[in-house]
Formats: sequence, C-alpha cells, structure tokens
Amino acid sequence: MPVITNIEDLRRIYERRVPRMFYDYAESGSWTEQTFRENSSDFEKIRLRQRVAVDLSGRSTASEMIGQKVSMPVALAPVGLTGMQHADGEMKAAKAAEDFGVPFTLSTMSINSIEDVAEHTDKPFWFQLYTMKDADYVSRLIQRAKDAGCSALVITLDLQILGQRHKDLKNGLSAPPKLTAKTIANLMTKWAWGIEMLRAKRREFGNIVGHVQGISDASSLGAWTAEQFDPTLDWSKVEKLMEQWGGKVILKGILDAEDAKMAAKLGADAIVVSNHGGRQLDGALSSIRVLPEIMDAVGNDVEVHLDSGIRSGQDVLKALALGARGTYIGRAFVYGLGAMGQKGVTTALEVIQKELDTTMALCGEKTVSALGAHNLLVPEDCGGRWQG
Repeated sequence: MPVITNIEDLRRIYERRVPRMFYDYAESGSWTEQTFRENSSDFEKIRLRQRVAVDLSGRSTASEMIGQKVSMPVALAPVGLTGMQHADGEMKAAKAAEDFGVPFTLSTMSINSIEDVAEHTDKPFWFQLYTMKDADYVSRLIQRAKDAGCSALVITLDLQILGQRHKDLKNGLSAPPKLTAKTIANLMTKWAWGIEMLRAKRREFGNIVGHVQGISDASSLGAWTAEQFDPTLDWSKVEKLMEQWGGKVILKGILDAEDAKMAAKLGADAIVVSNHGGRQLDGALSSIRVLPEIMDAVGNDVEVHLDSGIRSGQDVLKALALGARGTYIGRAFVYGLGAMGQKGVTTALEVIQKELDTTMALCGEKTVSALGAHNLLVPEDCGGRWQG
C-alpha cells in the first residue's frame, strides 16, 4: 500500500484504476477548461501569513454548517455517477462522511438511489436536486428525500442546460458503459474495477430508473435525461421548490453578487459559491476569486459556502479566511473513492483535515472560527492587495 500524504497521491491511483470515461468525467471541465484550471490555480495565488510564539495547544477544526455540527467545515459535494467510480460508490462515500462527521450530499444523478443511501447510513444526509421539466417526477423526488429523512435540500441553479463537455461526448459517457471497441479495450485494463462492479447493487441511475415511466434501459434513460433539464427555471420556481421542501435549503451555483442577493432574499439557509467545478460556463471566474464580492454583498444575510477547486486543507483555510462558513470537496473525495473505495474517501478527509489543522496552527490560530483576512496575503487581481 503506497503512503498517501496528499490528494494528488490519490488522484494518481484513481487514474490507474478506473475506466477512462469516468476518470475524464471527473477530471475535466467544459470547452477549453480555462475555468476548471483556474479554480485551482487561483487558490495558489493567495499567500498565507505565518505567525509564531502562539500557544497552539487544544486546537480544533470543528465547526457548524447550517446549524449542523461538523468535524471540519467540509462537506462532500454532490457528484453524479459516483457509483461508477467505485462499486456502490454513493453508499460508501456517505458512510465514510458519516463516520468522519461531515455532511454527504447525494446527487440526483447518482447510481445508488436515495433509498439505497438511507438504508446504509444512520444519520441524515443532504440531497441535491436538479430541476427537470417533469414536474411530477420532481415532486416525487422531493417527497422521496423527505421520506428518507434528508436534512437539507441542495438546489443546483447552474445547470438549466448542459455545458460543452467535450471529453464526455468523445468518450460516449454512459452508465453502464456502452461496449464499443474503444471502451472494451480500456475496460480490459481495469479488471479489478470490473470485478467489483459485477457485484454492485446498481449500475444505472438509481433515482431515475424505475421511477419514470418508459425508462427501462440506458438508451431510453439517455434520451430522457438530455431533454429534461429545465431551461425555464427562474427565481419564482426556486421559491416554489423551497416551499415544497419546507426544510433547510442550500442554493448552489451562485457566482454573481446580484444572484447572491436574490438567494438571500428568498430565505435560503446557505448559498454555495460555485461554477460547477468548471463544467458549465467556461470562461467564468473561479469560485475563490468571486468569493470576496459575494461576501461583501450578502455576508451578513445568508451563510456562504464555496466549492470548485479545493484540493487541500490549505484551500479550505483560504476559503474560510475569506469569509466562507463551509466548503465542499468533489473531485478530492472521488479520487479517494476510485482509488480505494470507502477507505479512500476516509483517507481524503484525513489528509484535508491534517492539512487544515497544520496550516491553521502555523498561521497562529487554534480554531477555524478565528480565521480571517488577517491570515492571508491576497494579490490585487484576486480581490485584495498585497499586505505586509
């Protein structure tokens, strides 16, 4: 077993282990992938202020996200097709998150269903909703999440239409994989993944197959999904979904101050500053770059979270120091899941927590609540000026 010291170690194992189409699904962005790259590179531009001669005993990364106690302010983001990265992937990731004390968010486009995850966990998880044209299906999906005891609804706002995801198109992305000559050749090199998938509970979209009339196989599912994302989604529809849910709501996909104000006005419990991991509007600014503007606009009105680009505990610290109350990891936990299953997700969380704790200490802080702009040196083109 290799020694894992950072998230990149997990990514390398993940790349060797999973089929190319699912690796590319996670490790790519839309169109030229500019936003995908800058989500990470903009974190690197922000520097940290080292402090010394501070009593650093009794440190803690514990915090709260939307009133829920967490071992660190890091949630597992909703990621579609997680059950294709590793057999029963959503159930394993959810269990790892539960054991670690952080939230897990199940995607509408998951392989394991809401009910599958609820059956294999003991505590409530969050459910992410894509709005579809089929209003009856959406209503039933919301009710299923309620029946499963989900403690928050995460409504994704930035996928009314699908971004230009060139690698997914070229790979013929599907679940389960279509057996073309190219796919078969790649699968023959991923035999361990294949053996595990043969024993998996599901290999199709568990929240859709069996819950929508007329969908019986991958081809009918693909046609339905391609037509179902709702381009008419507006704030009035968002408000109705919030009312229908009746519980805690997180609005995900905010990248503009005016949109943040609207989300706060509707009474969201939190917003997620996010560009969908660079998989929607290529050329949009990175999440960390726009975070200060969002905080200036609504920081006192709604809890602000951030995703897209986080690969380390240092990234988490930088987001918290700029005002975010919580962060989400997507690719970072998928790397761990694809590499080593549930143990890999736990390893990813352990790596990030250790990096967060160590960096926090070297910045002279003992708790995440003490983090602030005073811990950073932010270049002018990242929303601040070099200080010191």
